[in-house]
Amino acid sequence: MAGQSGGLGQIITEIFMTIIESKTIINASAVVVYDFLTDLNNHQQLMPDNIVGWTSTKDEVRFQIQNMAKLVLQVTGRNPTEILINAIENPPFPLELKWAIKEAGIQTEVNFIIAADMNMMMTMLAKTPLQKLADHETERLQQLMK
Repeated sequence: MAGQSGGLGQIITEIFMTIIESKTIINASAVVVYDFLTDLNNHQQLMPDNIVGWTSTKDEVRFQIQNMAKLVLQVTGRNPTEILINAIENPPFPLELKWAIKEAGIQTEVNFIIAADMNMMMTMLAKTPLQKLADHETERLQQLMK
């Protein structure tokens, strides 16, 4: 039967882990990049124009994506090679952001990963805007670190 699984008569509402990545090379040391990214106050400089109502501390940020969701993000892990940030306070879907930082000689490789647990419909709606956001943030980081 359409919309049913395994004869159990359950409606399929599978949740998929959607992974969005954006990589860049920064002309700065890993220490400089880490110091910038570890403080959420600095992340406002990475955001596109449709982010409004920004308030932040080193560990937490609150903002709204214009005409869309309100988000509260909190740093949940820090070490010299990665910064983990999770959405808290009823996000539209479970969301984790990860900045992976790797020294590459005099440059630094940065990989920004957005991992979201979304059903197929939400994935179809949100994947492109999330990819644009990730790409915008890594491009801005690269510009700021010149």
